[in-house]
Amino acid sequence: MGLIARAIKPDDDSMGWIMTIALGIAGSLVAGYIVGRALGWYQPGQPAGWIASVVGAIVLLVIVGMVRKRST
Repeated sequence: MGLIARAIKPDDDSMGWIMTIALGIAGSLVAGYIVGRALGWYQPGQPAGWIASVVGAIVLLVIVGMVRKRST
């Protein structure tokens, strides 16, 4: 998910591909499992879960990018 999110949200981040993948996995877990299923928005195996995982990964990449820019 991290690589898909990075392809959708290209930026000049100096974040390596390992960090991108790790953030993608974390964003995917938060959006896909915790938020979507806990709130009952969708069931396992529905396409909405995959879409939510990509959106969660993008959101997390944006947040981390903003924090990193602010700290430098």
